[in-house]
Amino acid sequence: MIHSKFIGTGCAIITPFNDDKTIDFASLEKLAHHLIQNGVDYLVFLGTTAESATLTSPEKNQILDFAVEKFGEKIPIVAGFGGNDTAAIIENIKSRDFEGIDAILCVSPYYNKPSQRGIIAHYTEIADNSPVPLILYNVPGRTSSNMTAETTLTLAKHKNIMAIKEASGNLGQIMEIIKHKPDDFLVISGDDALTYPMICLGGNGVISVVAMAEPQKMSDMVRYAIKGNFNQAKRLHYEILDITKAIFEDGNPAGIKAALHLKNFIKYNLRLPLVQVNDKVYDKIKKLV
Repeated sequence: MIHSKFIGTGCAIITPFNDDKTIDFASLEKLAHHLIQNGVDYLVFLGTTAESATLTSPEKNQILDFAVEKFGEKIPIVAGFGGNDTAAIIENIKSRDFEGIDAILCVSPYYNKPSQRGIIAHYTEIADNSPVPLILYNVPGRTSSNMTAETTLTLAKHKNIMAIKEASGNLGQIMEIIKHKPDDFLVISGDDALTYPMICLGGNGVISVVAMAEPQKMSDMVRYAIKGNFNQAKRLHYEILDITKAIFEDGNPAGIKAALHLKNFIKYNLRLPLVQVNDKVYDKIKKLV
């Protein structure tokens, strides 16, 4: 059975910070409600865009508890549980109550650069120990290793692995996955600018950053494309292409946080080593939001 709740637009939500760099839960609630009201199909917490690398374990649990309490009955919730220590990920999963959490987003291991066999073993071990389905996440630009189509298709056979968030930017690889995948395995864009062509090729939606700035347009574009209304989808794709490029020009999530600050959703704070976008990019975003 296809996991239909994850067909469409997911949003990789930021972690807003107060001026003292503590978590701004009021702004997080305001932003999430805005996204739900404007067509986003599910929310992803503790992904890369959430600056999860700088969040402590207690902070991560606070965010997930908050997400489940505030939004769990309104929208499906995905929790980020990636890392490069397989045993530590499994320990974190086992220590967590998953009531109200619908899936895990798990990034391919970074820095230690495992072989393809190592990546398969890593994900298989996590999937075997997870109480909810896994979404694989292939993002070579951050991990310095690519999950090949063959690796993804091998993992797609696992009963507890339901999807991949593909951010390799390699449409040839993505087409190979779509062509040979099981019917109930989803291929989700991890690259906002490639979402439209990926759906045209048979993909199932996006886990988006830009949807925080343009939730209605991104959600509508994805729905039109999935339904085969490609002309309407293409129109919206090009309407949001400039803001998409600007938001990623000087790093993520610095760009999307600039956009959300300009829209009065959050204070413009990041945790080091991330910093605000440069003035040229900020001015460009300001003209587009």
